[in-house]
Amino acid sequence: MEFTLYGFEVYTSEVDDRCVDFVVRRDGGQFYDVQVKSVRGYNYIFIPKEKFPIAPHRLVAVVVLHQDSEPELYLIPITAWLAPNQLLVSRDYEGLKSEPEWGINISRKNQPLLETHRFERVIVRL
Repeated sequence: MEFTLYGFEVYTSEVDDRCVDFVVRRDGGQFYDVQVKSVRGYNYIFIPKEKFPIAPHRLVAVVVLHQDSEPELYLIPITAWLAPNQLLVSRDYEGLKSEPEWGINISRKNQPLLETHRFERVIVRL
């Protein structure tokens, strides 16, 4: 819904086998694949690297749910993981069973880093 408020066309995905929940486009321009993740409070969320590789047309929409508050919306270009930090982590798990993943450490400590990805700030740059 937020994308439509900013003039984007939204195309839903029939199948979510490639970590694409929907596709958006504004004014006949670039198409963006969007993966949506939601989390209650401060927590860790991840996306499998294999299913959502880095490309300039991929976005991760994050919805943070806090009790008794409006949902907080963030939009993170997958290219942000080219420069991992305490918020955005790259885990490869070499020699282990877990598959490589892009992670988001949502915490009070990382809140300033997360704020740079607030939906309203990022959407206007697309």
